[in-house]
Amino acid sequence: MKTAVVYYSMSGNTEYAAGRIADSLGADLIRIEPVKTYPDSGARKFFWGGKSAVMGEKPQLKPYAFAYSDYDRIVFGTPVWASTFAPPIRTFIEENRAVLKGKKIAVFTCSMGGGADKVVEKLKKFLAVEEFEETVSLIEPKNKPTPDNERAIDIFCLDLKNTR
Repeated sequence: MKTAVVYYSMSGNTEYAAGRIADSLGADLIRIEPVKTYPDSGARKFFWGGKSAVMGEKPQLKPYAFAYSDYDRIVFGTPVWASTFAPPIRTFIEENRAVLKGKKIAVFTCSMGGGADKVVEKLKKFLAVEEFEETVSLIEPKNKPTPDNERAIDIFCLDLKNTR
């Protein structure tokens, strides 16, 4: 089963997990980035990122390569922003909504400590899917590595491999 890992990362945690997952699954890695970057430090980071997430903004993305017909499964990776998914993920889904129908979808989230369950539910609703193939929530896997995070990534990948 051909898989794409589509992710947005600001601090590197989601990028780290996306790389590990793509390596384990033999998947293609598709990084999405907004044209206008978000502030990445201090109070501005939380204010602008949180506002953008809560307001459901859809920032313009830099060009990315996504040959949707090549993939049976899409794994979305997103940081948790204000208990929802990052706006660049929202834009990607909107731009590709029609071609995502019928694909198997899995999700991983990266946070500083919470809100992942709400993100998964909001993504289900936004994508109009009943269930995801698999989900996993990680707490700062790059910035604060732990055996629990590594094990969670391994189990997530193993479960996806077993559902082929």
